[in-house]
Amino acid sequence: MQSHKINIVIVDDHPIVIEGLKMMLKNQSFFNISESFTSASEIIQYVKSNIVDIILLDITLPDANGIELCKDIKKISPDTSVIMFSNRSERSIIMQCIQNGASGYLLKNTSIEELIECIKGALSGNIVFCNETKQIISKPSQNELSLPRLTKREKQILKLVAQGKTSSVIAEELFLSPLTVDTHRKNLLQKFQAKNSTELITIALQQNMIEE
Repeated sequence: MQSHKINIVIVDDHPIVIEGLKMMLKNQSFFNISESFTSASEIIQYVKSNIVDIILLDITLPDANGIELCKDIKKISPDTSVIMFSNRSERSIIMQCIQNGASGYLLKNTSIEELIECIKGALSGNIVFCNETKQIISKPSQNELSLPRLTKREKQILKLVAQGKTSSVIAEELFLSPLTVDTHRKNLLQKFQAKNSTELITIALQQNMIEE
């Protein structure tokens, strides 16, 4: 653990949840609850001018969706670890939060021991989940029952598309023509029944089909 106190900010639209978290964490000498907010606009302004190590972020806020807010926070403060703290237990939501830069996903029935361990894990650069969240994401979704079969070339292109590379750049890297790459991209969209590249990447991530 770091020698200095860890600055934690809590963002939740229910003051009682904020107070409960403060009570749970107050006895941890290396944690400092530096602020708490009930809206997205407040936390956005705060991270623009303050160093925050950890943000415990709810999904349901009065002026924003926490899933998108997570992405906005990471753009402003890339070094801040955002841990989602929610009652929402849908696998698709959990995966979308991670895709948007969250360092973890905890349900609100998480124990204090799990919460502390997850905060420590996120500070070490890990993606963290409470035990119940681990069980949720380990279960295959209905779409996974019929995963599309990809050729070796399609897997290569899918990985590069996920990295945000254009068809021309992919063509240069793989020594292919841009037309060939575009054909593979269209085939990938069809196989995943995706409307665009963003949806393609989201589905592929959910199905663990993008290789490291």
